[in-house]
Amino acid sequence: MAGVAPSTVSFVLNGKGKQMRIRDEVARKIMQVVEKSGYEPHRMAVNLRTGQSKTLGLIVESISGSFFASLAKTIETEAERRGYNVVYCSTENNAQKGGELIRMLGRQMVDGYLITPAPGMEKEIQQLLQQHKPVVLMDSYFPAIKTPYVLINNFDGVQQGMEHLIKKGLTKIAFVTVDVKLIQLEERLRGYVTTLKDHRIPLKKKHVLHLKYHKQREDSLNELQEFIEKNPEIDAVFFATNYLGILGLEVIARLGLKMPQDLSVICFDDHDIFRLYPPGISVIEQPIEGIAKAAIDLLMHQLDKNNGPIKKPAIQLPGRFILRGSA
Repeated sequence: MAGVAPSTVSFVLNGKGKQMRIRDEVARKIMQVVEKSGYEPHRMAVNLRTGQSKTLGLIVESISGSFFASLAKTIETEAERRGYNVVYCSTENNAQKGGELIRMLGRQMVDGYLITPAPGMEKEIQQLLQQHKPVVLMDSYFPAIKTPYVLINNFDGVQQGMEHLIKKGLTKIAFVTVDVKLIQLEERLRGYVTTLKDHRIPLKKKHVLHLKYHKQREDSLNELQEFIEKNPEIDAVFFATNYLGILGLEVIARLGLKMPQDLSVICFDDHDIFRLYPPGISVIEQPIEGIAKAAIDLLMHQLDKNNGPIKKPAIQLPGRFILRGSA
């Protein structure tokens, strides 16, 4: 229809017109035909010919979570800058769903995988590695599986917040976390326990609450309220995730407690609510942009067949303690 060779059309559609010295008027004619005819390249045929789909598969814990939404947005921006599209889906920390999503992305012939893994996804990720698929884990990893990963230094992040509370003279500090076996949550709990030990403050099991991840919201609120009521001596609470922190704010309001007069509060991971909620909630801020860019870099290194082994496959970035009115 354009009166040119298929290779000329290909160069123009792939943005290589100037590189291949195709005249501007020829390129314009080709694009006019494309627009008029509604032509779309057959993705499967392109994949088979080039061996690339120019698409990345992104699997996160939750689409609604502010951390994961921000992470996905940065990854999408970085991927587009490098000529890739992103297919975005979530596991809700369900390993079976995670496995199904990996298989779905495989059928779409994605070039690589960026995954925040749910507990129990070890087998599926190991299979990807055995198939020599480029994979990078984010926010968490499996110690037994040798694959590149990027996350915040969770242990150090909690220590920063704990040190602040202890310097203020607070010693009866509670820790609220989730009953999910993920390395990042284990490291946050370890940061809490270790800091107490370093300051010779007794660890009391009754001051640690493990809420069930898939519990109904109202049930979690009631359990958290009961926990605070049963431990009236506590002078601070450290929430291991931002959604736990949001539940905590609701319970603290229900009980009529004031921050920090009655209870100091620190939360791991920031949220818009924490900046706006009086008196402002102190947090450990995750380096979302840094995690996303480092993960993309690791994946791109694998996608370039000319590169050798990754020199630093395990990356832990520092978090930042932001002091606000609650602590």
